[in-house]
Amino acid sequence: MTLLQVNHLRCEYQHNPIGLGAISPRISWQLQSDDVHVMQLAYQIQVSCGLVGFDDLELVWDTGRVESEQSTLIEYGGQSLQARGRYYYRVKVWDNKGNESEWSNAAYWEMGLLQTTDWEASWITPDATAIDPQSEEIFMLRKSFAARSNICRATLYATSLGLYELELNGKRVGDWEYTPGWTSYSSRLQVQAYDVTQQLAAGNNAIGASLANGWYKGDLAWNNQKSIYGNIRALLLQLHIDYDDGSSEVVASDASWRAATGPILMSELYHGETYDARLEIQGWSEPDFDDHSWTGVTELAQSKDILVMQENEPVRITEKLKPIALIHTPSGETVLDMGQNMVGRLHFRIELPAGTELSIQHAEVLDREGNFYIGNLRKAKQTVRYICKGGEEEYEPHFSFQGFRYVKIIGWPKDAALNLDQFTGHVLHTDMEASGAFECSHPLLNKLQQNIIWGQRGNFLDVPTDCPQRDERLGWTGDAQVFIRTAAFNYGVAPFFAKWLRDLKADQRSDGGVPFVIPHVLDENSHSSAAWGDAAVICPWTVYLSYGDKRVLEEQYDSMKAWVEYIRKQGSDEYLWNTGFHFGDWLGLDAKEGDYVGATPRDLIATCYYAYSTELFVKTAEVLGRKDDAEHYRELYNQIVSAFEREFLTPNGRLAAHTQTAHVLPLMFGLVKGSVRDRLAKTLADYVTEQKFHLTTGFVGTPYLSHVLSENGYHDVAVKLVQQEDYPSWLYSIHQGATTIWEHWDGIKADGSFWSDDMNSYNHYAYGSIGEWLYRVVAGLDLDESQPGYKRIIFRPRTDSGLSYAKASYKSGYGLIRSGWSTGVDGAVSYEFELPPNTTAEVRLQGALPDAISVNGADLRLAPGVIGFQEEGGLLVLSLGSGTYRIHASAKVIA
Repeated sequence: MTLLQVNHLRCEYQHNPIGLGAISPRISWQLQSDDVHVMQLAYQIQVSCGLVGFDDLELVWDTGRVESEQSTLIEYGGQSLQARGRYYYRVKVWDNKGNESEWSNAAYWEMGLLQTTDWEASWITPDATAIDPQSEEIFMLRKSFAARSNICRATLYATSLGLYELELNGKRVGDWEYTPGWTSYSSRLQVQAYDVTQQLAAGNNAIGASLANGWYKGDLAWNNQKSIYGNIRALLLQLHIDYDDGSSEVVASDASWRAATGPILMSELYHGETYDARLEIQGWSEPDFDDHSWTGVTELAQSKDILVMQENEPVRITEKLKPIALIHTPSGETVLDMGQNMVGRLHFRIELPAGTELSIQHAEVLDREGNFYIGNLRKAKQTVRYICKGGEEEYEPHFSFQGFRYVKIIGWPKDAALNLDQFTGHVLHTDMEASGAFECSHPLLNKLQQNIIWGQRGNFLDVPTDCPQRDERLGWTGDAQVFIRTAAFNYGVAPFFAKWLRDLKADQRSDGGVPFVIPHVLDENSHSSAAWGDAAVICPWTVYLSYGDKRVLEEQYDSMKAWVEYIRKQGSDEYLWNTGFHFGDWLGLDAKEGDYVGATPRDLIATCYYAYSTELFVKTAEVLGRKDDAEHYRELYNQIVSAFEREFLTPNGRLAAHTQTAHVLPLMFGLVKGSVRDRLAKTLADYVTEQKFHLTTGFVGTPYLSHVLSENGYHDVAVKLVQQEDYPSWLYSIHQGATTIWEHWDGIKADGSFWSDDMNSYNHYAYGSIGEWLYRVVAGLDLDESQPGYKRIIFRPRTDSGLSYAKASYKSGYGLIRSGWSTGVDGAVSYEFELPPNTTAEVRLQGALPDAISVNGADLRLAPGVIGFQEEGGLLVLSLGSGTYRIHASAKVIA
């Protein structure tokens, strides 16, 4: 009997989330079956409301049997959801083999506080007459309260102006870091929900909160900007306690709270933290603590209208690294080597005399003499100062994070042993689910993939930052849009980008212009460069493709349209974009000496992106059924393409610009066809070949260069380019010891010297966009745009990639997908593909013939799960249903 089960239930991409703000949450599940070519024919969802499990007598939604293949992101359509309500749901399905599943195990979601009227709490801050509001010291707030017995649920909701940490009865609440996260604080401020049922006790209890500057009030960017959003730190907190008898009560932040300062004398995101352990206040968040010497608090008239529940995954400690070496540098410094350029904090356990002051500095690299190097940090200090209380003690910073591989320790007593076991690096980033993996026979390409992942981890810390170490760490739009497809392979990034895109929409100018960084913290003129502002269109579309998520298109539709209209209104020709400031092909190697901008004409880049964003907006309008917009902007797109041809192409089809990037963009964005496309592709391949298979591209051209070569008949050139090991290349930095992706191709030169101090990050993910090519082209794991979210999978592996094997896997919304291949000594090729139930796949095999192909040991025509096949332009194209397939192609039929 065929097994058919429903598992992996998710609500808004999460397992049993609490504190949801989505009024119509979306439900997803996966199918499990031991058969092949299994498709869902119908589903039934039931939802009940309550705290004690699934109860089908209290249903708030029962879909009945719905004839549909959809198993991801199905909107709740039952009774209105109540603030703080817990909703259990279960699913059953029917498949195309005549099977009906049992009901799945129940999962649940819990709503958050949905309206301003759901709040009883007040914003509070320490009394300004007792504690200076502008003090660098961390504020400590507390409240004692009593609870009755028979507690069935206790949920704590909190947010702050600044960053906060909570304690309840002497123990940390949750494991989330840097809450409430970074949003466009003038428009949107997230609220976190914590289940604290197990931390609460019958009788006396106490809550403690610590408040730091964070992004709200602290240093941001490189111009000594502070208090961009406000100059007062404050807390908003509400604890709901529900009892078995159906009663409930609320403990809220109000004028009864008490305040003080303590051991954290300073904590800044860029600069580090100063901690005097001698000032610790023992038991300050416990119920029997005497706070009569603490000061009072003041209630603030701060709006609650901008509050939204937490939207993306929280930042957490996701890994712990031990240092691999203790280095004594030529200049006499004591340095720990963590072995990996990481982002996070250093935790240590020590026993040193009271009053001992340690200074702990963080850096990414050593200089060519082997000494500690911090020149590239610019104004960021990345320094932790710790003053010992004596005895055994342990510590790590609370409200600061650093980007580092090396740690310099100053002040360690000469007569005290320093052991590596005393130190641990705590890796921090948004806790996205790992989704993808790539591996091949080339060790340096495997290391490149690892470096890409570490670069993503280090820079996806609540917002997609450009770098995590210097005085910047901003959500640069250009970096995000060129990397997002690679990011979506490596990790589940749908909630991460949905949250960030809402901030982009909030910070978008009234004329449709898009700031360079989101959240927007630069000056009023820092907006609307081509390839940067286009993130407003490219990012939502990529989320839709990767996850089949229409809601992100619906939410961002007006923003996408406004961006296209902004471009259209620039200059005297509405079909060309030849005015305004543009970063151009940023850091292109063909730039003039001393210039950051590559040689590709900026108006060519701008017009190409104008066309691309317009085309994606047309596709978006078609997906959402906006027929009038689709028709109107399709005509606009056609006019832009015509204008591009007139402006940048000669009558004979030669491009009026002679750089690699100038040829990459019109090819990638489909602006040239037929013989003109062929000519531009050949010219591009010639340019790369003339450079001895090196690139000259920057941030704009690099992400697409290899794709364009592979898609236009020059895959061999792309392979040689990507596998190049000397400067400039992806693999050059690995030979220089890189463990993340660099901002500059020559961040460290062959002689060990540095590119510059001005702009030289060693953790900058933009060039990591090559990861998409490794997944989609080399391993051949791709999607069909007409059925997004990997509902229909495209397998098209390139066995002519100069490798003996390559493989990739991806956890889609439907389940695990795998694509791999290997070549034998006799020239034969073995493939392995896996696709989950409720999906289909098209497999494109180069130069293979039906008569010499076996599928799972059987003749192609008889193999279970093979829906059909055909020969097409030198390819054997197979149509597969779900299952695992091992395909062997004999050498004699491999072209």
